Amino acid sequence: MYLDLAFSARRPPTMVIMEVPSIDAVSLRGLLEGEDPGCLVLDCRSFFSFNSSHISGSTNVRFSTIVRRRARGGLGVGHIVPNEDTRNRLLSGEYRSVVFLDDRSLDFGQVKNDGTLMLAVTALCRYPCGASVFFLKGGFDTFSSEYPEMCTKPSAPQGLSLPLSARPDSADPGCSPCSTALYDQGGPVEILPFLYLGSAYHASRKDMLDMLGITALINVSANCPNHFEESFQYKSIPVEDNHKADISSWFNEAIEFI
Repeated sequence: MYLDLAFSARRPPTMVIMEVPSIDAVSLRGLLEGEDPGCLVLDCRSFFSFNSSHISGSTNVRFSTIVRRRARGGLGVGHIVPNEDTRNRLLSGEYRSVVFLDDRSLDFGQVKNDGTLMLAVTALCRYPCGASVFFLKGGFDTFSSEYPEMCTKPSAPQGLSLPLSARPDSADPGCSPCSTALYDQGGPVEILPFLYLGSAYHASRKDMLDMLGITALINVSANCPNHFEESFQYKSIPVEDNHKADISSWFNEAIEFI
């Protein structure tokens, strides 16, 4: 279980403006390469797609099913930008423009009303930050084909196609006792904007933890080590993964740590 302890303060809602102008790949490149860019790129693709390749410096926006259901259309800026530093820069007006993108939509009218991008745009418009909001024509597919040098290089997917015998360079070599099932090799599940549920494999991927803005982890395991104690806060709960384990006795300590 991975916990980003950066909480966000809610602000009063304002009028939602759904007219979002579009910009093309050339214009986005200009914003990113300007002397004083001040451009925040919010990538609304899936975690797997983003982790495979994305525009350098962009932030992944994801809403879990639980968050969507509980928010009932009232998502906060903390859901859109879970990283506290980036969120503070946005709310303080440091960013002059915010660009949303998906996989390949050519027009904002093609965006699904209940999709991540539309929900994110709607939520951001409730929080005045002084930035101009844009939609990227053609999404990541178009931008990456025109400017591949401005995107991270596609890597071996940290997902279902990764062989169990393989271990990415960023994984801690001490994780040998923690076997990695195929269903654990995708991304952690976002339960709340600051709370993720993941596996031993995810805990061994520092690049993945950094990308998600993780600051603290609860290690519920009897044999997996705390891989990066110099970088994160840890709470170890040494229970066996079986039906006989008394996990309820650890609830209060876990809740206090969260």
